[in-house]
Amino acid sequence: MEKQSIPRHRPQWWRAITWVVGAVGLVGLARLHRFAGDHFGLSITADAWVGSPYGKFPLENDPFHFLPCTNSSFLPPLDDPQPQQSWAARFDPNADHWSWGQPSSNGMRIDDPYAGRGIYLCGYLDLPLDHLNGSETRIVRLAVTKFQVSGLAPLGAPDASFNAGRKSARTMIIEPGGPGDSGTSYVWAAAEQLSDRFSDGQFDVLGWDPRGVNMSLPAVSCFPHDVLRDRWSLLTRQYREVTNPMHQLEIADAMNDAMFYACRQRVGDFGRFISTASVARDLEAIRKALDEDEVTAYLTSYGSGIGQTYANMFPDKVGRMIFDGTEYVKDHRLLGGFGWTSLGNTTDAWHDGFLGECINAGPRWCALAKPLNKDDPVTLAQLEARMAKLLRSLITRPVPAYTEHGGPSLITYSALVGALYPTMYDPNGWPNAAQMLYELEAGNATLTATFFDRTWGHNPTQSSPSHPSTRELTYLVICADAYDAPLPEDGLRWWDQLWDNMTTQSWIAGNSRFSGVLPCRYYNKYWSSPAEVYRGDLNHTLKTPVLLIAAVYDPATPLRNGKRLLGDMGRNARLIVHHGYGHTSRWDRSDCTDLMAKAYILHGILPDEQETDCYANKKPYVPV
Repeated sequence: MEKQSIPRHRPQWWRAITWVVGAVGLVGLARLHRFAGDHFGLSITADAWVGSPYGKFPLENDPFHFLPCTNSSFLPPLDDPQPQQSWAARFDPNADHWSWGQPSSNGMRIDDPYAGRGIYLCGYLDLPLDHLNGSETRIVRLAVTKFQVSGLAPLGAPDASFNAGRKSARTMIIEPGGPGDSGTSYVWAAAEQLSDRFSDGQFDVLGWDPRGVNMSLPAVSCFPHDVLRDRWSLLTRQYREVTNPMHQLEIADAMNDAMFYACRQRVGDFGRFISTASVARDLEAIRKALDEDEVTAYLTSYGSGIGQTYANMFPDKVGRMIFDGTEYVKDHRLLGGFGWTSLGNTTDAWHDGFLGECINAGPRWCALAKPLNKDDPVTLAQLEARMAKLLRSLITRPVPAYTEHGGPSLITYSALVGALYPTMYDPNGWPNAAQMLYELEAGNATLTATFFDRTWGHNPTQSSPSHPSTRELTYLVICADAYDAPLPEDGLRWWDQLWDNMTTQSWIAGNSRFSGVLPCRYYNKYWSSPAEVYRGDLNHTLKTPVLLIAAVYDPATPLRNGKRLLGDMGRNARLIVHHGYGHTSRWDRSDCTDLMAKAYILHGILPDEQETDCYANKKPYVPV
């Protein structure tokens, strides 16, 4: 039968995921959940479920307190004396307001427009703030979203009704990375696709906002309002590139001190309880709440660091776990290690990928491959020289620009480089980026300014988000995990040398990655030590071997990470070397990678070899 056109509702608080550890908005370094209102008095009453064709939510004894997701699915504040009652009052019995999955052809029925559709369920899980201190009474309230592939069964429906409303045999837990990225947002963005990709649509998908992130409570926000963060960013960006790196470093260092001072004032000692080890214990609590014997998971980027930590803290609970875009979590124990160990593939991603594949695709598909003044084909060496010349010119004089939406703009070296690095994460965006650079090279900066506008976009007709950004948490997690790394005796001079080394190794990523670790000079000043860090080995015998995926040209998690982790884990892991571009295997897909990952998640079948090569289905720029 023809699929009915039923809108799929995403709650208004849904946010897109940021896949990149953003540069600190403190200075253009370049070398030459508090809710908006009180949600207690909702108009939906506790008995409003009467008349709902699917019964009452949350279900009795559900540790996640799941409700069908609606625009009212905000967590009760931590100071709510009756959080479960307040949460239950948010239940909206009108199924037309719920967030349903895409229709499937095998389950649609005229009498039930939602038959055969998965359902998005929103809930929360209360856990101890300090897992190791039984006398600590404070809690964290983790936001959790699950896509239940079976949907919901109407009251009175026969048990054999497509297994509707039943939990799947396994729940695939997902975590997108960061630190600081939202797992609930990841569910909204990708749960249905991931369930199809790894389980033929058989497994539920659950994501959570790690402690301090997004909708989880308390949220780490070092500014009272997002507008004040924007103000701070504008103030700090007035210091444009200077010829004396040490002077610029002193300015950035003072700004980091001010930011961490604000964080201490805003979040108190919570900065001690957001380490990766604490998050790994939360993951174990999620497993228990799911009532599953082992963890099934797809963990990407920093999420793979959570997974490595979890696997070695709870080796007997490891099920089918994929680490895609593999970190080597031991690196994060080193001073600045989160930054300088990540640069292995970034230059190759730019040279061989963004530029090289542009030349291979030719001028039909890549604007930068068009000859400038003659008909001779552009060579890779010529294109690389042109881009270097363009970037150098911005150091001498930024390019003025204008957009109707944003008004006047200025294209600086640091801003452009800061925009190009995250572009390496997804090769599907390379044609647009190439067009932008081609026009900028020709003297037209409008596309570049439009790209910059997206990071500062504001629509005055829309209300502000009800929960502030939690980007400062990124730095707190990075610094907590390296809190005991010995500090250099020569202070900023060591950091100046590190900055020089990183930008020498990678001009495209060195500044951004350095900015992400420089604040760690001040973690110990405001927090003595995290409540827990994991300092053990990565070679524990696991209940189930894990599957590692490492891309050859990954700009954030180099291939060597996967190889070193495989060396540590031995027979407790298998590695897929994914010959493709972008961060993780998600953006440059390979049937080979996908089939092996699906066989593993769905059936527990591991690759025969310790290390297997898989190749992307297509080259960048050229459409299928």
